Amino acid sequence: MTKEKSFKFESAMEELEKIVAQLEEENSSLEKSLELYEKGVKISEKLRKHLDDAEQRIEVLKKNKNTSSDVEDPIN
Repeated sequence: MTKEKSFKFESAMEELEKIVAQLEEENSSLEKSLELYEKGVKISEKLRKHLDDAEQRIEVLKKNKNTSSDVEDPIN
């Protein structure tokens, strides 16, 4: 199983929320804040890609549904 296949959207969202909470703390060092920000950007990119892929799958399903309903039922 590839890394992309094992990607868990909800887990990534939770991790991103934790990062945001840590960044909002005023006692983080600049270096730690930059590290967290970079990690958050990487996670958000993965989340965006996952959402884009899901949207494409939905569009394909909608297109297939529309084209299949235009074809006559061969059974009847």
